[in-house]
Amino acid sequence: MLSTLLEFALVLGLMTGLAILMGKWLTRVFTGTHHALPERYTYRLLGIDPRESMGWARYGSALLLSNAAMMLLGYAVLRLQAVMPINPLGLAAQSPDLAFNTAVSFITNTNWQAYSGETSLSNFSQMAVITFLMCVGATSGVVAAAAFIRGLSRSGSGDIGNFWVDFTRTLYRVMLPLCVGMALVYVWQGMPQTFASQALVTTLEGAQQQLIVGAVASFESIKHIGTNGGGFFSMNAAHPFENPTPLTNALHILSMLLIPSALTYTFGSMLVQRRQGWVFFGTFLVMFIGFLALVYGAEQNGNPLLTQAGANQSLSLEQSGGNMEGKELRFGIADSSLFIATTTAATTGSVNTMHDSLTPMGGFVPLAQMMLNCVFGGDGVGFINLIQYALLTVFLVGMMIGRSPEFLGKKIEAREMKLVMLAVLAHPISILGFTALAALWPDTMASLNNLGPHGFSEVLYAYTSGTANNGSAFAGLNANTPFFNTTIGLAMLIGRFFTMLPMLAVAGSLAMKKTVPAGAGTIPTATPLFMVLVVFVVLVVGGLTFLPALALGPLVEQLQLLSGQTYN
Repeated sequence: MLSTLLEFALVLGLMTGLAILMGKWLTRVFTGTHHALPERYTYRLLGIDPRESMGWARYGSALLLSNAAMMLLGYAVLRLQAVMPINPLGLAAQSPDLAFNTAVSFITNTNWQAYSGETSLSNFSQMAVITFLMCVGATSGVVAAAAFIRGLSRSGSGDIGNFWVDFTRTLYRVMLPLCVGMALVYVWQGMPQTFASQALVTTLEGAQQQLIVGAVASFESIKHIGTNGGGFFSMNAAHPFENPTPLTNALHILSMLLIPSALTYTFGSMLVQRRQGWVFFGTFLVMFIGFLALVYGAEQNGNPLLTQAGANQSLSLEQSGGNMEGKELRFGIADSSLFIATTTAATTGSVNTMHDSLTPMGGFVPLAQMMLNCVFGGDGVGFINLIQYALLTVFLVGMMIGRSPEFLGKKIEAREMKLVMLAVLAHPISILGFTALAALWPDTMASLNNLGPHGFSEVLYAYTSGTANNGSAFAGLNANTPFFNTTIGLAMLIGRFFTMLPMLAVAGSLAMKKTVPAGAGTIPTATPLFMVLVVFVVLVVGGLTFLPALALGPLVEQLQLLSGQTYN
């Protein structure tokens, strides 16, 4: 137990140190005025004027239209996969609904996969579509955060930056260098990186076995640094080619948390309010530690039905104990729990454990973190989501004490709160609306391996994962049908753009306002008390919104388990 706590503390300590270093670098990227030679050539090639200033509407339009164009390009390649190069296995094209789902999934930083990567996609598709969309999708999220922070730092100006400059700089100076460096480390640790599609080996019994290989290391680097998720192989980060050693497992975790945690430091630096940045970092950390403790405790305690049957699930030197179903023995309960908490906190979706095999309360944690979508969150958007709750907190507290709410010296008025509530409500409307539709859809039962509460949890998890742009799954649901491919694809688009664009509008609105000096009635936001208030508002709003749905799934499963019934 002590070693587990020390491991958790070490990982979180490393994350904090890396957040400072990465935060300083992101600040330089977002505020610098010098353009490197490759960036200048890119501007000329695309006809970009780097001196152009953009308001939130133009910035958001550029983000939306560029993402749409890249999504359509990815869709076209997937539909034409059979005639594309680097396809020695002759894999067929994806169906129209699956190609739509896949293209939407990877441009929205979701990486939900209704297919098995090694048997459905050629190496060309893995690189030209999947890896490409993972790079640009993650970059779009980071630049949205850059524009949002810049808007908060402005006073009396509608300028929140230039989308094309932010995108080019972030891609060239952040994503590509980090991913190339990490890919080299991964190759050193034993991950394949090759244009070949297969390797034929002779087993100890003398039989011939086909091993699927490809550009795995480069895929894994952007998968985690970009909080993308997905898997080159269907077993994802549980596959030894995707996660061969304890070091790669730790690097996966740190990569997922790197940019989301660093943006809090960047925020404090760009606004010259370091304490405020640390308050938001603390908000992330408090919620993360709480959920980590919950999932670790649930999985380490194991299944009481097995204990009643005489199984020994206790932790000892000889065994990790607990619920080991669906987990790799080499990772055990501790590393699996840390990965579960990280991948759904950072809305990455990479998994080294099969989430469908978690205990009811263990499964509650990834569901709850995705529903809140602000426990670190994905690259860029997680920080934006936290700020929306900070604005909501300021508004609620201000109304309670009869003060006009202010945030960072800006008055929070009706326009901003309408946009904040649009962003807040888009998430539950998508999750609960599509889940209700699927529950009524006649063919849903045919896609389920489990009935009853756990079957409902599988459907709820799918739309939560899609809307939260996470991508992990309770794998008992066969989602590769026209209905699920289409509706989950729509949920991804809603979760990405109906939360991001309203908050860009908030940033633009606040940028236009003059900064007012703090008065006697101003609510201080750079304090531990405000951090506690934000956590409280996040949990209360999330709880009130999603508790009925959770009560029909994981909570009923937990009650069944405690009463001695099976829950699958």
